Amino acid sequence: MTELRWQKSSFSSEASNCLELATAPDGTLQLRESDDPATTIAVPLAGFRSLLTAVRQEIAGRRP
Repeated sequence: MTELRWQKSSFSSEASNCLELATAPDGTLQLRESDDPATTIAVPLAGFRSLLTAVRQEIAGRRP
């Protein structure tokens, strides 16, 4: 099994409950919480990009 290279969210502090992510060899994005690293969620990268785009558009639409 390939060792994943986990990255911590830039919004996380040094505290434990942080979001971490890694790209798996199969192209999926792996997400986990630093306080429970054994539990991960795998999502297709294209789907995650679409989610982020939709969130950004929603936030941009709310700006005064």
